[in-house]
Amino acid sequence: MSPQEPEPAPDWNETVELARQGCDAAATRLVEGLYGQVLRIVRNHLPRGLDEQDLVQEVFMKVFASIDSFRGIQPFPHWVARIALNTCHDHLRRQKARPEVRFSDLCDADAGFVDSLLEGDASAPGEPAEIGGRELVERLLATLKPGERMVLQLLDLEKKSLREVCELTGWGLSRVKVGAMRARRKLNDQLKRLERERTP
Repeated sequence: MSPQEPEPAPDWNETVELARQGCDAAATRLVEGLYGQVLRIVRNHLPRGLDEQDLVQEVFMKVFASIDSFRGIQPFPHWVARIALNTCHDHLRRQKARPEVRFSDLCDADAGFVDSLLEGDASAPGEPAEIGGRELVERLLATLKPGERMVLQLLDLEKKSLREVCELTGWGLSRVKVGAMRARRKLNDQLKRLERERTP
């Protein structure tokens, strides 16, 4: 195989079956094959104060603790992704405090980003103003309820489809839509409050 060709995807069901039978090499292949996916999910949904490596380890511990319940109805990576999301969600739920973001607490870059949003001059996705405002977006998301935050992260930041979000969360379509609507309304209310606070 040439260096440019991607490695073929493993036969997940076969590898899972070997791991169930106690094959250490198969368990290692599962971790190595899915580590990047789990790490991305954890980084995107990491609760405050938690180490990403600790959370990744917790996800894989849950995967192997419940691997006998995997029935192959959905692809194994999707099953693992759901466990990863639920693990992050559980930690977010246990964090009771959801700090309020105030305009007076913003650094100059974040205040400028809010100004550009309120004035309709924000850069297109991927441009510097958005990158500069990413930390503020994270702070605003942290003020939402865990389920609302997770849905908005998946739909608006990770650009997942409604169907993908339903599959990843195990939620019905109406619950996903309502959660996203409530989350967007709350963020909009926060932006309006920040606008009032920035007005002398």
